[in-house]
Amino acid sequence: MKVAIFSTKPYDRSFLEAANAQSQHQLAFFETRLTFETVTLAAGFEAVCVFVNDQLDKAVLQAIHEGGTRLIALRCAGFNNVDLLTAKNLGIRVVRVPAYSPYAVAEHTVGIMLTLNRNIHRAYNRVRDGNFALDGLLGFDLNQLTVGIIGTGQIGSVVAKIMHGFGCHLLVYDPYPNPALSEFHARYVQLPELFSVADIITLHCPLTPETYHLISTQALHQMKHGVMLINTSRGALLDTQAVINALKSGKIGYLGLDVYEEEADLFFEDLSGRVIQDDVFSRLLTLPNVLITGHQAFFTHNALEQIAVTTMSNISTVERGETSPNEVTTDRVRS
Repeated sequence: MKVAIFSTKPYDRSFLEAANAQSQHQLAFFETRLTFETVTLAAGFEAVCVFVNDQLDKAVLQAIHEGGTRLIALRCAGFNNVDLLTAKNLGIRVVRVPAYSPYAVAEHTVGIMLTLNRNIHRAYNRVRDGNFALDGLLGFDLNQLTVGIIGTGQIGSVVAKIMHGFGCHLLVYDPYPNPALSEFHARYVQLPELFSVADIITLHCPLTPETYHLISTQALHQMKHGVMLINTSRGALLDTQAVINALKSGKIGYLGLDVYEEEADLFFEDLSGRVIQDDVFSRLLTLPNVLITGHQAFFTHNALEQIAVTTMSNISTVERGETSPNEVTTDRVRS
């Protein structure tokens, strides 16, 4: 099958080519994102392979359909960037990678927690400058704290396992409870209770119309003063302006982000020689209790290998006319 692969970096290409050794699909790599401005690049390809910041709205889907595309292969678990109803109406099938390495994202999540708590990022810079003073680096024990986990799919479950190992109490929320979490003494509660009791809140749910701006001004009002908030899932789960206001008031004591609501024009690119035009993002960067990484939680050798293998397998399954277990429909799908 002829496949146009968008949003590719050299590391994507190496893993995808290795995974394609047996399938022998005809792969064409494009570093640019798939948007309405770049959609002509997809003309003549039976499939497009895309990542988190590619835009597959109605206009783009109609254009790729006219160009002969009948398959969208997502190199990620989330599918919020695809207009699924339009895809269905056009007869374009959508497949994804529902599980690549939940450990990669979960471990990065906990790494952010530890870094924020113990000020490791600030200590690193101080020591390099010859400053060994401990003032301003005071942390706290995680043991016996209450951690609220929103979303208990594969990633959230691994986070629960790790935090249970630290001796934390676990409150969890998910419309679809995972019985495996009973092993970690996790207790399913409704969001108001989780918000009001948790010392640390971490998000591991998909972005859907129901979860858009889940962390709103109203939700933040319910949280403990000084709460630690972590988001390694999707940027738009947070109302960023509301979060900034909560940081200024002290309601949020620590904020860790691996995703950002308007990340498409920022993340995965080297902008070190430019002035960042996003004033909201720039404001976040000025706050000492905020730690941001550029959507790298998934970025391990294990995860990239699994993403590539599953993506090529998905494409081959569809090419053979078979039903893929990783196909996305308009029905609600768990992340």
